Amino acid sequence: MSQPAWPWPDRDAEHLLVSGSQMADLENQLFASGLPVEALMEKAALAVARRLQEPDWWPQLQQRGALVLVGPGHNGGDGLVVARELHQAGVAVRIWSPFERHKPLTAAHLRHARWLGIPELEAPPNAADPAVWIDALFGIGQSRPPGDALETLLHQRQQQQPDRLIAIDGPTGLCADSGQRLGRVAACAALSLSIGLIKQGFLQDQALAWVGRLERIELGLPAALLQAFEPNQPVALWGRDLAGAPWPQPSAAASKYERGRLLVIAGSEAYRGASQLCLQGASASGVGSLRAALPQPVAEQLWSVQPHVVVSAALQAHPSGSLQLAGLNESALERLDAVVLGPGLGGTSATEAAAEASIWKLLQRFAGLLLLDADGLNRLAHLGAQPWLQGRHGPTWITPHAGEFARLFPELAHQPPLLAASAAAQACSDQQPCSVLLKGARTVIAAADGRRWQLGEACRAAARAGLGDVLAGYAGGLGARGGSNAALLATSALAHAQAGLAAERIRGRGGAEPMGVSQQLQSQEPNTNETA
Repeated sequence: MSQPAWPWPDRDAEHLLVSGSQMADLENQLFASGLPVEALMEKAALAVARRLQEPDWWPQLQQRGALVLVGPGHNGGDGLVVARELHQAGVAVRIWSPFERHKPLTAAHLRHARWLGIPELEAPPNAADPAVWIDALFGIGQSRPPGDALETLLHQRQQQQPDRLIAIDGPTGLCADSGQRLGRVAACAALSLSIGLIKQGFLQDQALAWVGRLERIELGLPAALLQAFEPNQPVALWGRDLAGAPWPQPSAAASKYERGRLLVIAGSEAYRGASQLCLQGASASGVGSLRAALPQPVAEQLWSVQPHVVVSAALQAHPSGSLQLAGLNESALERLDAVVLGPGLGGTSATEAAAEASIWKLLQRFAGLLLLDADGLNRLAHLGAQPWLQGRHGPTWITPHAGEFARLFPELAHQPPLLAASAAAQACSDQQPCSVLLKGARTVIAAADGRRWQLGEACRAAARAGLGDVLAGYAGGLGARGGSNAALLATSALAHAQAGLAAERIRGRGGAEPMGVSQQLQSQEPNTNETA
């Protein structure tokens, strides 16, 4: 069992996600090559200083001044170089370092700052200080809490002067690897500048409130060092990556059946809208032939809102939402490229799930792509996710949120998303690959071969009921059109996130709702893949 590795996105500095130790190892390779530590610090800090002179922060710095919080290590040295540059540019800069000892290079920069006449605080600053604070205390080398005094100061700062702190290589008190707080609180940054490469902890859901806006500071790292990372090194996905994504590429003469044949099994009496939203997402994918198995009340009205969807009489879902689908047989499945099962089916007990065994046996033997979402995953948890998925005769995509993932894989639920999703994908893949899309504020996608992607940006206003149904239909439609490679599942997640951002831009935060997002999904795929 293997999947071809799509070379998407490029494994460059814009995309690689690294741990703090990996970044330290990379820097040590540069130093071993002969690059002076002083040169790299100067290069990084000058780039930070240039970033702070851009229009979004420069007026504040000129008007309010800056206070640089200086740590004992090289992160503190970065901050002192930034303080020097701002001082020489006319900003009223002060420095404060609550440490008696500093690394030699940082100590040298501190002496120079004093020589320049930059004011140095002897006592802890007032949390209500109107200046912009620049956090250069610890950066990525943090492994223990910063201590009660610093935690109290940083907490009070956020309460009294919110959105006036910039973090250099991560907020104080936040682990750059896991995104977890190391103590009670962390510095709450309006802007975090990740030097060289994005540290993977900064993208994790639990870190977002502390990191604020995340930007990478370019260091011009040698390509040879970046190419040395293993193929399973996680990468971030950004909106601009959609242009080079592995979109399906049918020929200009492809018929509707050659543009993907998808069956959606969704909805119940209690959740009629879920099936409609899933079909909206599937329609936005451009799939050629779309069929549905729906509760009778939805099926009867479907023609008036989605007349292109074929409701097969042989594949009617039971009104309760249970999988009593008379006529769903191997012959019917052979005429499909993909099946989406789960949105809005309604809850099922272990006993009821066991009564559906014949349907699940058919699905297990289905050679096409099977996407399981929502209540499809809850049923799978009753059946035993890992052995059932290992027995699949075709590729599988599963799209759980954290709660569903914990029911499917309780032994993995405590792990960070990048590790948990990858472990699940590899454990559930035997003869056929299983790919995992673990939903979150920054969704993670993991392939059976170890590749991992994580969204670098998303619309917070799109965290709403029904958006997962849209995603399931959209991903299933793309899979029906273009195959089961996990890179296409990652493309689906990225397009869905970008559609949410587009809906918010056009219609405001209230517009990032399921119908608005499904409408924006229609325009996420570039119009460059087919010849006339």
